[in-house]
Amino acid sequence: MNNNTKPNRPPNYNGPRRPQKPKKSLLYYYTIVMVCVLLFNVFLAPMINDAKSMVQATTYDTFLDMVEQGQVHVVEITTDTIYFTPAESAVDNLENPNVQVYTTGNMNDPNLVSTLTEANVSFGRVADPKPSPLATFFSNWIMPMLFFMIIGRLMGSFMTKHMAKNGGGMGGMMGGMGKSNAKVYEACSTGKTFKDVAGQDEAKEALTEIVDFLNNPGRYKEIGAKMPKGALLVGPPGTGKTLLAKAVAGEAGVPFFSISGSEFVEMFVGMGAARVRDLFDQAEKKAPCIIFIDEIDTIGKKRDSGHGFGGNDEREQTLNQLLTEMDGFDVGKGIVVLAATNRPETLDKALLRPGRFDRRIPVELPDLKGREAILKVHANTVKYDPQIDFDAIARATAGASGAELANIVNEAALRAVRDHRDKVSQADLEESVGTVIAGYQRKNAVISSRERNIIAYHEIGHALVAAKNKNTAPVHKITIIPRTSGALGYTMQVEEGEKVLMSKEEAFEKIMTFTGGRAAEELVFKSITSGASNDIEQATKIARAMITRFGMSETFDMVALETVSGQYLGGDASLACSPETAAQIDREVIAMVKDAHQKALTILKDNEAKLHELAEYLLEKETITGDEFMQILKAPSKYAVLSGTSDTADTADV
Repeated sequence: MNNNTKPNRPPNYNGPRRPQKPKKSLLYYYTIVMVCVLLFNVFLAPMINDAKSMVQATTYDTFLDMVEQGQVHVVEITTDTIYFTPAESAVDNLENPNVQVYTTGNMNDPNLVSTLTEANVSFGRVADPKPSPLATFFSNWIMPMLFFMIIGRLMGSFMTKHMAKNGGGMGGMMGGMGKSNAKVYEACSTGKTFKDVAGQDEAKEALTEIVDFLNNPGRYKEIGAKMPKGALLVGPPGTGKTLLAKAVAGEAGVPFFSISGSEFVEMFVGMGAARVRDLFDQAEKKAPCIIFIDEIDTIGKKRDSGHGFGGNDEREQTLNQLLTEMDGFDVGKGIVVLAATNRPETLDKALLRPGRFDRRIPVELPDLKGREAILKVHANTVKYDPQIDFDAIARATAGASGAELANIVNEAALRAVRDHRDKVSQADLEESVGTVIAGYQRKNAVISSRERNIIAYHEIGHALVAAKNKNTAPVHKITIIPRTSGALGYTMQVEEGEKVLMSKEEAFEKIMTFTGGRAAEELVFKSITSGASNDIEQATKIARAMITRFGMSETFDMVALETVSGQYLGGDASLACSPETAAQIDREVIAMVKDAHQKALTILKDNEAKLHELAEYLLEKETITGDEFMQILKAPSKYAVLSGTSDTADTADV
């Protein structure tokens, strides 16, 4: 017999069938609750209220009158209240004969006891009024049970319907916690290809083979080659690791599963491992496909030798499950796992061994040509002047990531809109570089004339020392307009070409340039300010790196005295030497910075006339270009060579 056929109905029955009952909505249950509450108020509440009304308050005068008339039977006196019951002869004369107990206030009457005794009133416990058994039964048992049954029914219906949508009832609620929650992009739906990725030619070349494997797996099977199960994208933040992963999926035309490492970790133990299993189950159903795990260091950190507690134990279970899944799936099915991190040094070695993440693909900061290509890619999304020199902008943004370059183009477009122009110009891009580096201009900042003088001389001090050295980058821009980052002005230097190495002479002249601002303050104003705080920090950092990391010290020679962790996140350095050696390092750092400071001061003294001329011009213009700076520096000075402290001080106050 067919399971779908009713026993009392032939298989070919075409007659009328019993109509299915429509599902009841939540409004139906809400109506039932309202009717029950209404019935309670109409029928049961009066019964309970009648029971409560069997105790009635009265005045003390009425109480005394009833005593004198012999209408009081029993009295109970407490500290504040007098309870009494009426005599049988008085019941018919009372307004409410159902009342069993009356109350009145205790007035501390000294004659009350004698009065009650003379009236033959009994002293004793007045019985508490009790409601009727029917009222007690309904109020204490039936109504609470009905109320909670109806509320439970409503809540159960509501949770069942909504949990069913997200995974199937209460089981679905717990099962939903084990879902991977990965964003799934169907084939060719990421919207990204290798054309959208610029400045990462080496990384694209390394990933091209993965694309070819996903498109033509037969070629690799014929020769017996196996594609790596996983590839790890390593690089600083903002270099385009996620974009590269999406581009691989877009080029291969396969589904793309994207999830962050933090989404695996839950407060419930075992949920992270369940999500890993679910992710790979989904991927196997849609193979060939790509799984992308962003910030994999969240779950892939090195496991401790001891037993972890709480979140650490959960993270290790998640990592163990990930390792198991990567060992278990067959690469021939076309599942490739991509992961991204900017902290590769923290990853567990088991995650990086062959057979799991076989390849490590660097996604570094773009070079000069890469930055120019990235700027052009993002500039295609806005209207810009065809005369824009992207090479100049690329040279001015050394060390910028792809995300920062995209932000620079966007800031330039916003500036053009604010100025009511329909195209982005060269000036917009140059100003946006300063905005990303130092923040927006604070045009309304109130600065006294003396402080503006100090700031101008400070910035010209940097520029003049840099211009007089042989191994420093040319000055590109000088400004004394305050910025939202807290900078009161800055001097920008731009290399003429791409540089990947730094000599000892270049490093020392960088320190000289940083000390040039403070040296100008000392020379001109015979005083120093807090404006050099960041310069001091940068100069000290370079000097310490020269001694502890670069081997540029005659005392320590080629000995590494410092270790760096998190190279892609700024590089936290920690000394790896004895306290005595650390003290000696401090002395060498101080001596090196002091030597650079004195040499910068000497340069400014030898060019004091140009220092005043350039500072005066900067005060007038507020912002000058490198070309303007060099023209004034090379031209004959309009000042005589100054000597003596009084003339210097007078000129500085101009």
